[in-house]
Amino acid sequence: MSNNITRWAAALSLSLIWSVPGTALAAETVKTPDVPEYKLDMTWPKLPIPNNWAIGWIGGIETDARGHVWIYHDPHMLGNWLTGAAATPKRGLCCVPAPPVIEFDREGNVVRAWGGPGEGYDWPSSEHGIHVDYKGNVWVSGSRTRPGEDGVPEDGMVLKFSPEGEFLMQIGSPGPSKGSLDTTRLSGPANMAVDPEMNEVFIADGYGNKRVIVFDADTGEFKRQWGAYGKPPTDEKLPSYDPEAPPSKQFRLVHCIRISKDGLVYVCDRLNDRLQVFERDGTFVQEHIYDKETLGSGSVGNVTFWPDAEQSIMAINDPGNFRVRFVRRSDGEVLGHFGHYGTYGGEFDRNHELKFDSEGNLFVSGDFRVQKFTPTGGPPLK
Repeated sequence: MSNNITRWAAALSLSLIWSVPGTALAAETVKTPDVPEYKLDMTWPKLPIPNNWAIGWIGGIETDARGHVWIYHDPHMLGNWLTGAAATPKRGLCCVPAPPVIEFDREGNVVRAWGGPGEGYDWPSSEHGIHVDYKGNVWVSGSRTRPGEDGVPEDGMVLKFSPEGEFLMQIGSPGPSKGSLDTTRLSGPANMAVDPEMNEVFIADGYGNKRVIVFDADTGEFKRQWGAYGKPPTDEKLPSYDPEAPPSKQFRLVHCIRISKDGLVYVCDRLNDRLQVFERDGTFVQEHIYDKETLGSGSVGNVTFWPDAEQSIMAINDPGNFRVRFVRRSDGEVLGHFGHYGTYGGEFDRNHELKFDSEGNLFVSGDFRVQKFTPTGGPPLK
């Protein structure tokens, strides 16, 4: 999260660029009441971040029912030139690694922060996904799938905490994957979503395994699991992604999971450039492939729902093309997009997660910062 505000533009309006099948991207601004339009809010968060904190690579971002924003970052990704104030002996005035979980209020003030190793649970070594459930509990995961050079084991678990950081439950354990059919250990789980109707936690498992796996959100009891198209997951070694090949019959990287109000489960298969949709029981509904020629980081990294009653629009984080894509939820049709590569305000550099709040504000995280975009037009919220 950059403190170098002088590099940010004083004001920035973001226009949608439309894509028409068979044509190049349009250069002119297109305005429509059906798609949100945004500008960068330079007042969020409130800077400087307190306590001489430095924020590392941000693996997770979430908004809760109060409109508060939660970020989950990896302090280990901070270079030693950024943590001199915490070194022994001290090497400089800046800085101290911030706790992994930080809660901001609507105005961008830090409310509280916590996290890290503690008694009774195994803290992840590569902080990645965060979810605040309908009860206000906070779920976190880790994406490490290989042991660290210092002997740190793989992240095979998700953890559940109270909003204040009190440990409540752990699902799984550290260590190497036991395979995508094993129900006792995860492997690099990327994210979670709790279904309030069934009180079940759906886990995108993820970086190591190739599945969605579901547990009771209070007891941790295993319920069910599935792979791509709702079939049993496998650990078959996949060839390199080929845009010209038929869609893969297995997940390549299960990177996000969201549950809509009408009970559909949306799963980002990031490196296959696709979003698959399921019923709660794993029955396959449909898939949407976006910019299938995208290699590298892929084109479908994360999804969030517009906060109207029907959740009529989805925003999809597109890390491979450094932009946000808007699609119609009913049929997956692309409506528009904004963003391009850069490190200045309003630009995207390794954009990783995104989330709407109840007012239609859009929060997008990158490696070391979160940016807030406020709507200037678009569909009504109610």
